[in-house]
Amino acid sequence: MPVSLTRRYVLAAMASLTLAASPALAQQDAPVVAAASDLQFAVEEIAAAFQAETGMRVRLSMGSTGNFARQIREGAPFQIFMAADEQFVLDLHRDGFTRDEGDLYAIGRLAIMVPHGSALTPDPELDNLAEMLAAGRITRFAIANPDHAPYGQRAREALMTRGIWDDLQPFMVLGENVSQAAAFALSGNAEGGIIAHSLALAPQVAPQGTYALIPEDWHEPLRQRMVLLNDAGPVAEAFYDYMMQPAARAIMERYGFVLPGE
Repeated sequence: MPVSLTRRYVLAAMASLTLAASPALAQQDAPVVAAASDLQFAVEEIAAAFQAETGMRVRLSMGSTGNFARQIREGAPFQIFMAADEQFVLDLHRDGFTRDEGDLYAIGRLAIMVPHGSALTPDPELDNLAEMLAAGRITRFAIANPDHAPYGQRAREALMTRGIWDDLQPFMVLGENVSQAAAFALSGNAEGGIIAHSLALAPQVAPQGTYALIPEDWHEPLRQRMVLLNDAGPVAEAFYDYMMQPAARAIMERYGFVLPGE
């Protein structure tokens, strides 16, 4: 185990002992975790399990990785940053905003998802999307905004690989993040969209439509990295380390994430 992780496990254990002796502190000192929106349902489960097991609580702020990185640079009071693209974390570390380079916690996947009743059929190669587009039968198609959302950036790369990015432009609906893109895709006002596999698997989302995984070699990998910010306290340290534990990893795996070391 790397030295940095070993040290954090020790710190987390110490924090657990201290906070167990001070329930009031455990409830009041709730650090804010800035988490990419593809984690919405997975990290909510993990935070609930963490609180049940340790008595410690974190507050979750979900959004696009690019927007969070900008807010961190502007002084936002986050203690953990869970990015959907590791480059944002590495850039923040280079510029002195984080304790270290953090840890890779997952690799994400893209899926095309369509609502029930849509004329569009989800398939891995996006053949039906291309056919319907050529036939003038696409009115709206959703992805996350590629200007600041990694899942939007990778969706753009996948659509470019398939050769339909330019033709799809007039019909594109952009979500502020991939969670909003999923809402747009399944609203009934769009034929579908490209979203995070983790969202397509979520019990709150899965019943609304059908999906197909997009080939992972159609885009750059979604290497997701998390990091402690410079002002992170003991509760944040404990939650960070909990993310590495079997209980949290099992939840991440259930939501379709590829885990480091597996």
